[in-house]
Amino acid sequence: MTVFIKILVANRGEIAVRVMRTAKALGYRTVAVYSEADSHSPHVTMADQAVCIGPAAVGESYLRSDNILEAARRTGADAIHPGYGFLSENAAFARACVEAGLVFIGPRPDAIELMGCKRQSKIAMQAAGVPCIPGYEGNEQDNDSLEKAAMAIGFPLMIKASAGGGGRGMRLVHDESTLIESLERARSEAENAFGNGQLILEKAILQPRHVEIQVFADQQGNTVYLGERDCSIQRRHQKVVEEAPSPAVDSNLRQRMGEAAVQAAKTCNYIGAGTVEFLLDQSGEFYFLEMNTRLQVEHPVTELITGTDLVAWQLDIAAGKPLSLRQDEIALNGHAIEVRLYAEDPANQFMPQAGVIQRWQPVEAPGIRTDEGIATGSSVTPHYDPMLAKIIAWGKDREEARRRLVCAIEDTALAGIKSNRSWLAAILSHQAFINGEATTAFLEQYGDAVAERSQSPSTQLLAIAAVLMHPHYSGENSLSGWRSTEVSSRCCTLACDDKETPVTITQHDGEYRVEVNSEHFTIALLDSKDHTISLRIDGVRETVTFSKQAGALYISTAAGDYTFHDRTLLPASSSDQAGDGRIKASMDGLIVDVLVEAGQSVSRGQTVMVLEAMKMEHPLKADCDGILCSLEVASGEQVRSRQLLATIEPDTAA
Repeated sequence: MTVFIKILVANRGEIAVRVMRTAKALGYRTVAVYSEADSHSPHVTMADQAVCIGPAAVGESYLRSDNILEAARRTGADAIHPGYGFLSENAAFARACVEAGLVFIGPRPDAIELMGCKRQSKIAMQAAGVPCIPGYEGNEQDNDSLEKAAMAIGFPLMIKASAGGGGRGMRLVHDESTLIESLERARSEAENAFGNGQLILEKAILQPRHVEIQVFADQQGNTVYLGERDCSIQRRHQKVVEEAPSPAVDSNLRQRMGEAAVQAAKTCNYIGAGTVEFLLDQSGEFYFLEMNTRLQVEHPVTELITGTDLVAWQLDIAAGKPLSLRQDEIALNGHAIEVRLYAEDPANQFMPQAGVIQRWQPVEAPGIRTDEGIATGSSVTPHYDPMLAKIIAWGKDREEARRRLVCAIEDTALAGIKSNRSWLAAILSHQAFINGEATTAFLEQYGDAVAERSQSPSTQLLAIAAVLMHPHYSGENSLSGWRSTEVSSRCCTLACDDKETPVTITQHDGEYRVEVNSEHFTIALLDSKDHTISLRIDGVRETVTFSKQAGALYISTAAGDYTFHDRTLLPASSSDQAGDGRIKASMDGLIVDVLVEAGQSVSRGQTVMVLEAMKMEHPLKADCDGILCSLEVASGEQVRSRQLLATIEPDTAA
């Protein structure tokens, strides 16, 4: 037995909260580490102790293993849980923990090292007899060698970064014409993300399912699998929806994939939690993709259908205990589906969002679980991945889980920042998903139809917003004893997403008559409590979740989260006007590519440079036609939000 009593969680956000919740329940003390930007985050206040490990940038805080080990020394922590992301799959960090006399709650460093390299892990899996995709894993990494290998494999093919995951350094190449450019972009992205530009090539399997197997291994040599998860719906190779079990896997296929995953784990003498990812083609054949040597983001769906706590399993195994269940004792019960709630704007190419969360109210209902790393008042900064929370639903069958999750997504209140909430509900409501037919091509096939559900506020919602911003309504509990028999009218201009709408409100005898876009509504306010208001609109009673802060009105509905401003006294603006030619950083980040030179002619809408932030690349475009007269940055430079990056001298003849 290995005894440890205080666990330092070397992570942030919802996974840090998740690990601490189980650790505290099992009687362990917890230590949080945090950057200067995270000083008021929920994981910090939840822990028994907390240590600041550096500035906001991950390279100066969450990726500083020396600072984390020093935090463990200062607090007397004797074990480290790495969560996922950051240093969770860094063999050098795991080795440093062991050398410092700390228990690393994860696999051995050599297993992390092997499985962290796509090239070496694939070679090992081929030797172990695990089915693998045909491809190239050679040492020769120059363009000529890779081009020759690609021609031998055939098109379409996938380029992948050997050292990483999460879609970084990954490109789908349909033909020879774009191969060299794709190789160079993938290599550059891999070097920036992982410090290793080595690539592998694989035959592309079009429209497969992404199915992964959860494995666990103890120090006594026992290894089991806990069913599968279907993670086929992805955007830019990032998972969006995960479910267990997979609608495409029967008991026979589950056993074959599970046994292959166990063989993969045993090949590298694995200990702890791991996930073996496969591609499942339409004929039922599966191929090894990679092994993630950590807890997965989507682990809750496995917990819900197996009745287990996988973090508790991790802690027990790290303490030297054997697995609590044999393979024949693991049973799957019901169905679970998870979605990832992101601070991003689906209507604007999923641009990550930063700002203050004015209202966060997750759903509490049967079968619903929310893993969150935020609270009302939390700041979402541009320094980290934009995932805010995970919403998970369990049901006796898949359809019950799906219905519950749609309702939970729609009823979750998130005010003050744009999110993908309504987009997620639209995915789950699409007939292809309902039928269990989703593959990795889901968003390519149905993305436009799903996007139609993410819409601007309805005229009815604009009418409600106008009433809530009316001078007679001042906020919480303002309805008590209020009534007026006088008639008063007001014309105002409401703005949402910079789109302005004129509204006319007539108030009389306790009711509002509102005209919006030639539509008329009669609204009566009934009662207001705890950031919700009940109202009767054209005879139908509705309840709306809202908050008002600094002159802005935030409303959360099933259709989305909206921010309204009263622009009545401001001059009208036009979105068709060209800009002033000053290109500024949309958020803190790294300039990864500069596509133009000073003195070059540019056109409005042309991409001038690419900014990397929140684990994504964001094109920065010219806002007018003209000549790029100054370029203030170069590729590889860190920039601050709103920093001037380039200046265009507008073409006055345009």
